[in-house]
This record gives sequence, structure tokens and C-alpha cells, in this order.
Amino acid sequence: MKKHIGFITLDFSLARWLADTLPTAPRSRAAQELLEGLGDLMNGSTESLMLELGDGEHEAVSEDILRCGDLSIDLRLRRVSRDGAEISLTPKEFDILYFLARNRGEVFTKEQIYQAVWESDYLLDDSNIMAFIRKLRKKIEPNPDAPRYILTIWGIGYKFSDKL
Repeated sequence: MKKHIGFITLDFSLARWLADTLPTAPRSRAAQELLEGLGDLMNGSTESLMLELGDGEHEAVSEDILRCGDLSIDLRLRRVSRDGAEISLTPKEFDILYFLARNRGEVFTKEQIYQAVWESDYLLDDSNIMAFIRKLRKKIEPNPDAPRYILTIWGIGYKFSDKL
């Protein structure tokens, strides 16, 4: 997915303060991972950390797994399954699915999907995005001709159903 990365220098005193403050924060996997990462920074076993801010609003079960009806999308493992059966996706299919599912209910034009998923220049052609969506539906939808997950909004683009 397209990422904009900023680098911030974290001095030892700020890292120490974060490490001292985090144990009083609400318990979550993200807080624990940040605490471990800060420990690694301070003991010299790593030189940098990469953080991603997620809104958590649409994630149904955990920070890393989206559950949408029978569909489960695991960001860390980049795995998708429906009713427990793993579905093999290409990297771009996964990125498109994750982008739409993470923003379920929002309608995106083909260009917006392209901009969110492709990191480098790619021939933006409506038929390219349409082909990816068609292939994705064949893999994830119980009935691709009557999609439940990825819905077409005629004249605009696509959205991931917010009814699941």
C-alpha cells in the first residue's frame, strides 16, 4: 500500500519517559509491542522503530485481523480466509481488499483505489482496477455474480459492504 513515512529522532530521555508511562496505558497488543520496541531501542538491539497509526474504528476483533461476515483478513500474515478456508491472493489483490475492508462503507473511485494501493506509477486505466476487482470477487465471494463484500456503486466506483 502507498505509505508516507516520516522520521522522528527519539532521544533517550523521551524513550525512557514513554517506557515508564506505557505500563499505565490501557492494555493492548500495540502498547505491549511499543514498550518492547522501546526496550530494544534503549538496550541497543535495534536502531529504529516504525509506527503506524490505525483508527481501530472498523476492526472487529483485533488490531491486526479484520472480520467481515465470514471473511477474515489478517494484515500481519497477509492471509485471507472465508469460513476458515484460506484464499490465495496476489499482493495487489490483498492490498485492494484490505484497503476497501478497512474503510468499509466508504465509496472510492477507481482512481482513489489506485492512489491508495500502488506505490509507483502504473497505467491508471479503469479496466485495470475493474479486472482486479473481478478477480478478487471470484476468489472471495460465495457468488461473484451477486457480490456481498465488494459492491459496485454505479457511476462512482466501489465500496466494501458495511452490512456484514
